[in-house]
Amino acid sequence: MKSDFWSAKRKSRLAVASSVTAAAVVAGLVVAGGSPATAATGCKVTYTVNQWDTGFTANVAVTNLGDAVSSWDVQWDFAGNQQVQQGWSATFSQTGKHVSAKNPSWGGALGSNATASFGFNGSYSGTNAVPTSFTLNGVVCDGSTGGPTTTPTTPTTPTTPTTPTVPTTPTQPGTHVDNPYAGAKGYVNPDWSSEVSTAAAAKGGTLGAQMAKVANTSTAVWLDRIAAIEGTSSARGLRGHLDAALAQASGGTPVTIQIVVYDLPNRDCAALASNGELQVAQNGLARYKSEYIDPIASILSDAKYAPLRVVAIVEPDSLPNLITNTATAKCAEAQSSGAYTQGIQYALNKLHAISNVYNYLDIAHSAWLGWDSNFGPFVNLVKQTLQGTTAGVNSIDGFISDTANYTPLTEPNLPDPNLTVGGQQLKSATFYQWNPYFAEIPFATAMYNAFVSAGLPSGIGMLVDTSRNGWGGAARPSGASGSTVDAYVNSGRIDRRLHRGNWCNQSGAGLGVRPTASPAAHFDAYVWIKPPGESDGASSQIPNDEGKGFDQMCDPTFHGSQQANGGNLTGALPNAPLSGKWFEAQFEELVQNAYPAVQ
Repeated sequence: MKSDFWSAKRKSRLAVASSVTAAAVVAGLVVAGGSPATAATGCKVTYTVNQWDTGFTANVAVTNLGDAVSSWDVQWDFAGNQQVQQGWSATFSQTGKHVSAKNPSWGGALGSNATASFGFNGSYSGTNAVPTSFTLNGVVCDGSTGGPTTTPTTPTTPTTPTTPTVPTTPTQPGTHVDNPYAGAKGYVNPDWSSEVSTAAAAKGGTLGAQMAKVANTSTAVWLDRIAAIEGTSSARGLRGHLDAALAQASGGTPVTIQIVVYDLPNRDCAALASNGELQVAQNGLARYKSEYIDPIASILSDAKYAPLRVVAIVEPDSLPNLITNTATAKCAEAQSSGAYTQGIQYALNKLHAISNVYNYLDIAHSAWLGWDSNFGPFVNLVKQTLQGTTAGVNSIDGFISDTANYTPLTEPNLPDPNLTVGGQQLKSATFYQWNPYFAEIPFATAMYNAFVSAGLPSGIGMLVDTSRNGWGGAARPSGASGSTVDAYVNSGRIDRRLHRGNWCNQSGAGLGVRPTASPAAHFDAYVWIKPPGESDGASSQIPNDEGKGFDQMCDPTFHGSQQANGGNLTGALPNAPLSGKWFEAQFEELVQNAYPAVQ
């Protein structure tokens, strides 16, 4: 998946954490717009700042200590010349020093003892003083009330019993287990496997033999348009895959099949190669619900598929785009309309209701959301999105990073981003641009900790797509050296991309770790979600009826913008077909550069 991470990143050089609470006991609370609410006793606000030379990121959490309200408006005054520039999870307005942050259209309800979180990027000069007073719907937030003084947290375990990860007795079909990968075997897509086997036989020799060994690896099924549900003359539909998965079961071992739910209106709004068929302005959200999610849920609810464990990878790239790319018109429309959040909430509600379905929400990757200015706001957006579902934070089983991307699990030669070389920390290198997360394991671990701290269940599990992040072959370095930070990083990094913003059909990439269940604490599995050999996007314009455009980031002769990839070449392979189509040249290179090597 593309990152477009550069467009909203901030180089956070100084972290300042501040909390503000004030006390007021009042008799009433007025809902924004003048509608009366039931009696309330107060509120409290936490305001946390990460700042650098002339800019800052602020994260705000307001807790309603009174009765539930149907809408909220948090207001404060800056002491200096601070200006809100870009916000998330609230609608901002500023007049002089006075700021108002009102609930987004999809998140107005704020229950008693519930917390709403939002944030913004701002500018300042001189002193960036923390505001001294906040109000919620006109009530001064002091934290001192006659009621509860602390905000209850979401239980860290589900309210209903779960089956242990490694059951001592066979589980009944349809039982929802803690980790759907543990004790199961992965579904091998016969269609993808056939493409690999055919290509291997045609290639022959040593490489052909290596290619053939990959054919029996479990990969995901992408439902990237409405027609994919029923299938076409050239590709089986969802029922066809589920029937094939049932046929692969043997000896009482359950089969885990992975499907990618990927058809939101204005899909992948900051790229063109993976744009979809539905548009917000053309009744896309309603169609997404009735023509896409409803049929998928109906099929998965069929009792004959209860023995399967169905992992749903929910809408890659969607919520991350709402953090970094709302300057793009399609992303702004997805945000203002609520299409992304409402569509995801609808999908989670429908799929969570099916006991043998496991929902994993996409969290992009370290090269996209690793900066503080992206990381924290994303955690808040995810929490608020989940709170809008029927089951709340229990509507998901975990998260997945690096979906269809190339960022490695670790950077073995660069384990410490704070290591100093030539007087500079490694994270200050041109390749990392002050992003402290060089790889997916530290990034996903930090995301897990942040989500649990935000009130999500501690039983959530992380997945990493390792299908193309191996970076082996002759170019893989065995160590790092150099007297400057850039020389040291460039000599040691196994990620050989020209820039971390490059995402399309990357030259030099290799197959990563094979699918593995329970590889580490809090990680449910390493998985192959992007089937190796399927293109990220066409390297030139190709007419099609799937809504997929031509993205210049897939053209190997194109120099991207400073925002996209620092003005570098894209690093894409030539002669690539449309996204999702078989790209044999890429598959051969992935096998040759596999790490661990294909033996």
